[in-house]
Amino acid sequence: MQKLIINGGNKLNGEIRIQGAKNAALPIMAAAVLCGEKVVLHNCPKISDVYSAMRILTYLGCKASFDGNVAVINSENITCSAVSEELMREMRSSIFFLGAVLGRTGKCRLSLPGGCDLGPRPIDIHISALRKMGVHIKEEYGELDCSVEKGLNGAKIALSFPSVGATENIILAAVLAKGTTVISNAAREPEIIDLAEFLNKCGAKIHGAGGSRITIIGVKKLSGCEYKIMPDRIACATYLACTASAGGELVVTDCRPTDMESILPVFEQMGCLVHTLDDRIFFSAKYPLRAVAPIRTMVYPGFPTDAQAFVMAALCRAKGTSVFVENIFENRYKHVGGLTRMGADILIEGKVAVIEGTAKLYGVKTEAPDLRGGAGLVTAALAAEGTSEISAIHHIDRGYVEIENVLSSVGADIKRI
Repeated sequence: MQKLIINGGNKLNGEIRIQGAKNAALPIMAAAVLCGEKVVLHNCPKISDVYSAMRILTYLGCKASFDGNVAVINSENITCSAVSEELMREMRSSIFFLGAVLGRTGKCRLSLPGGCDLGPRPIDIHISALRKMGVHIKEEYGELDCSVEKGLNGAKIALSFPSVGATENIILAAVLAKGTTVISNAAREPEIIDLAEFLNKCGAKIHGAGGSRITIIGVKKLSGCEYKIMPDRIACATYLACTASAGGELVVTDCRPTDMESILPVFEQMGCLVHTLDDRIFFSAKYPLRAVAPIRTMVYPGFPTDAQAFVMAALCRAKGTSVFVENIFENRYKHVGGLTRMGADILIEGKVAVIEGTAKLYGVKTEAPDLRGGAGLVTAALAAEGTSEISAIHHIDRGYVEIENVLSSVGADIKRI
């Protein structure tokens, strides 16, 4: 079992280049199934979820390779329309292959996806939308058997909640469908724009991505292309939180500050100095942190639930009282146990977390409960006195490229054993 060993107390100073976005790369990799030709994806992050997606693509019959940060996928000869239960359980984002495989082959069989246990994340919205497009779906023993007798048809789909996954799955199914699909109350995340821009470069006709109403005009065929994955706004926010927690000055490059307009003001409220240019952020945390106004996680462009854990970790040593209201997932406070063992003063009441800043945190042995919760424990450990040992770091590896090397390059005392 691999672990991270962190000796806290070192300030972070230097420059970090931000990796490609996990939440953009995975649906785009699934979208490559629709093209029937070679797709070359640049800036693809070397994380375990990407390797899981590559295994699914190979299982389906694609030729897929991954070297450096470049993924090459050729889906000319799809030989399978099912995804094994073992592969589906490796990650939550495997559900994107439902829309992509249906769009390409007219049928798909898969089990319910795995990933972090953050509470109920039903795929009812996905299923309801696909049924409107003419898909016959049989649900039995945790498996979905989907087929389309006469091909997918465009439909008007009003989402009951602006689900990112459902929005992307509908787009994937709709690009090769007959007629026009209109999604109302669509999710607006930047990663959806990235997916739409990739598909449009392949010949799709998608309009309105990034807004609440998306129109997809079905085309008969897509072609391959080369495409660069957008930078990871959540990884960027993580390293800013680490610097806020440990103290220091950081330059973050190859990022998009415009995607982080709900996050950066929180760091400024803490007392950090933030200066942005087109593709970089200059960040300084020289002074003691202070508490911030209540933070409510919301769908984009609100404060992202994915940033809650590590921003909370940074606030554990801030002077005053901070409050989080988690509105997206009910099990998103699983990292709090590890933080309180470090000496943090956190009270949980339902979806509300109250953090009373404390002067010191202390190194402990703990384990990552999930991807972002693990990043939160790393954030706190960087500021803790003594040594922290974080296990179950396979969760962290799902979303961060060699987090120990990134942080040690700017002064952290962190290693993987």
